[in-house]
Amino acid sequence: MRKLLATAALAVLVTSIPAYAQRGRGGGQAATPKDAAPVDLTGYWVSVVSEDWRYRMITPAKGDHPSVPLNPAGVRLADSWDPAKDEAAGEQCRAYGAAGVMRMPGRLHITWQDDRTLKVEAEAGTQTRLFRFMGNPAQDNFQYGATDIQGLTADMFKPSLQGLSLASWEYAGGRANLPNPRPAKLNLGDLKVVTKYAKPGYLQKNGVPYSADMLQTEYFNRTYEENGDSWLILTQMIEDPTYLRVRYARSTHYKKLPDNSTTWEPEPCSAK
Repeated sequence: MRKLLATAALAVLVTSIPAYAQRGRGGGQAATPKDAAPVDLTGYWVSVVSEDWRYRMITPAKGDHPSVPLNPAGVRLADSWDPAKDEAAGEQCRAYGAAGVMRMPGRLHITWQDDRTLKVEAEAGTQTRLFRFMGNPAQDNFQYGATDIQGLTADMFKPSLQGLSLASWEYAGGRANLPNPRPAKLNLGDLKVVTKYAKPGYLQKNGVPYSADMLQTEYFNRTYEENGDSWLILTQMIEDPTYLRVRYARSTHYKKLPDNSTTWEPEPCSAK
């Protein structure tokens, strides 16, 4: 009986390991995160501004931030926003950092930089984010402050506009048993991205702040609609003990564009 229980437990453990951590068929090398992707997020996407139009399509007035759970320190800083000072200090990209750029109107271009790095380019501010797949344990440890993760260099932990982002796949049903060949239009999971070590920036273009202590967790979900449309739904959860009272959650929607009919028009950062 003990042997049967041990065998069953081992079987459950093996089937729960992500695909890129398992050996390939016939004892080959483990699949890369690119090969193990449960959904295809690559291509061109355009933001569809169906909510918060006056906070995203135009720069709101100073002090206009009713939906952001700022603490008193955050309110004071937001209400003292001066775009001219940002420009003079060369900080006109503060609204285009890791926690702000995804809310900007415009297009995204998502590609694989290599087998373990997903690249997200944004027209807004001509920004680029890199999502590095280091494995679930590495991502979890990183979230709680680990800085000795194999494959990451010390320079990656230095504060930057986009910070350091670690990614992992979350498979539907908690398993990574992907059909082979994989159906072209099927979502078998989501992308999770955790970002730290970003320079201080703005959640809204009118100076609503986040600090260097900001921790952002994002989930990217792709849908396939009956009419042929495909949507990318991004859920952001932002924690910042310096300027926020509670965790701040918001969602942003993008529509898939044909790769062969897309105009790509990157724009520089603007403080106003």
